[in-house]
Amino acid sequence: MLRLVIGNKNYSSWSLRSWLLLVEAGIEFEEIRLPLSTPEFAARISTYSPSGRVPVLLDGPVTVWDTLAITEYVAERFDRTLWPMDAVDRARARSMCAEMHSGFSALRGQWPMNVRASLPGLGWNLAVERDVDRLVRMWREALSSSGGPFLFGRFGAVDAYFAPVAARFRTYAAALPDDIGAYRDAILDTAGMRAWTEAACQESEFVAEDEPYRRPPGT
Repeated sequence: MLRLVIGNKNYSSWSLRSWLLLVEAGIEFEEIRLPLSTPEFAARISTYSPSGRVPVLLDGPVTVWDTLAITEYVAERFDRTLWPMDAVDRARARSMCAEMHSGFSALRGQWPMNVRASLPGLGWNLAVERDVDRLVRMWREALSSSGGPFLFGRFGAVDAYFAPVAARFRTYAAALPDDIGAYRDAILDTAGMRAWTEAACQESEFVAEDEPYRRPPGT
């Protein structure tokens, strides 16, 4: 059976992408959770990950330690329909994932993923606004072509890749146009995302570097 090494569900946006992809594709796997910024993480991560980061996918002797690589591996090994079948759409979906993988630094920095929190309005600045505007344009183009509810019709790799953004939009109460809000809600209402959110809300760890707007409990 596949094994997927992840971090905290409340904070680890990279882990969410791979986890949600596997769950929504109906692919069985064992979850190995290592809480971030803890002695346990430091002691165990090298057992699984050559990069020292999560997520990591383990498939027998095969180790895949980058989120985009995990996405491609899962699609090739288990379900090629996780990418659009049309070559042009597939290229667009891969480009969107790559842009998310390397871009949107303001949104990432100002709005760290925090699934269990409600922080409306915090962290907003003009750079975040530019990132949000770019996401709205990119999502709208895909949704207009496919008709939704997901970017290319059915749930796929690209939607899993944007799940952490949907979670951020809820946490920070981003004001979105109706069509984009509907897409955000479609992601948040998947069975996998509901399960991830429920588990995140049950976690007790507090990672200070991912909590710039809140103090640790009891302080």
